[in-house]
Amino acid sequence: GAEIDLLMHYKDSPQPVPPDRIAPGFADKVMHASFRVGATHLMASDGDGSETGGFKNFMLSLVMPDEAAANRAYAALSAGGKVIMPLGKTFWSPCFGMLTDRFGLGWMVTVPPAQ
Repeated sequence: GAEIDLLMHYKDSPQPVPPDRIAPGFADKVMHASFRVGATHLMASDGDGSETGGFKNFMLSLVMPDEAAANRAYAALSAGGKVIMPLGKTFWSPCFGMLTDRFGLGWMVTVPPAQ
């Protein structure tokens, strides 16, 4: 359900990136991306390629309006990834689960408790 607002690769930059600024073969990587998930706006870019190790020691939290939306988001994010905690009821949420997506990024999907 995410919608891409902007996607620019390094090779598409209106101002050429100096060759010593990015790793060889990095032209097809994302320089700037802006996208929306519901009313939430997110921005992202690929790293410079000089560090290794992936995403560690943090997770993103995605708050969904209801259980049906949480199930759709969880299914989409977990495709090709790894389930850490299946969606289910917890003491703080009627529907909460954790996963790692196909890129190795950790997610917590939750529905807030009824007011």
